Amino acid sequence: MLRLALLAALLFGTAAQAASIERFQSYLRTTQAARADFEQKVYDRNRKLVQESKGTFVFLRPGRFRWTYAKPYPQLIVGDGERVWIHDEDLNQVTVRRLVRAVGATPAALLAGASDIENAFDLAEAGTRDGLDWLEAKPREREAGFESIRLGLSTAGVEAMELTDHFGQITVLRFSNLVRNPTIDAATFRFTPPKGADVLGD
Repeated sequence: MLRLALLAALLFGTAAQAASIERFQSYLRTTQAARADFEQKVYDRNRKLVQESKGTFVFLRPGRFRWTYAKPYPQLIVGDGERVWIHDEDLNQVTVRRLVRAVGATPAALLAGASDIENAFDLAEAGTRDGLDWLEAKPREREAGFESIRLGLSTAGVEAMELTDHFGQITVLRFSNLVRNPTIDAATFRFTPPKGADVLGD
């Protein structure tokens, strides 16, 4: 789902029960940009590991981001604020979509979208696990392509994401070497299709 590849019903209770929502709201308020390494694992509905990949991620709010998959297959996803570009190097193929259509209710919106996440997702507390406070986000759009996203938060920010699609497949991301609010060159979010590439989409 991240390859194409982050809150209206707030549940208030005790301070402990509201930990993940409060942390996520604080993350949205205080994080305008970030960069990190990631590891991604995909499990089928029987929880069998079917794919592993690694790469880097950088974003600048609102709507600018760059996912770089290094292994096992090189792939680049760039959001330039208006469009999302997906470049499959092996196929020399570029897919482009308008940002609103591509990001509205996706994991990228939770990480790099604008602050009005409430319009795209319903949020609920999801307990504590692996030393992280978990938050469940369900997209309001029926055609979002996935059923739910779980975010694992620490005092440093979002450290993990778990996406469940409508077929029971789970994509797990773990972030490391997270740097919040670094200085980022604007050119990071510009993309020009390589010469000779097939360009599909909007």
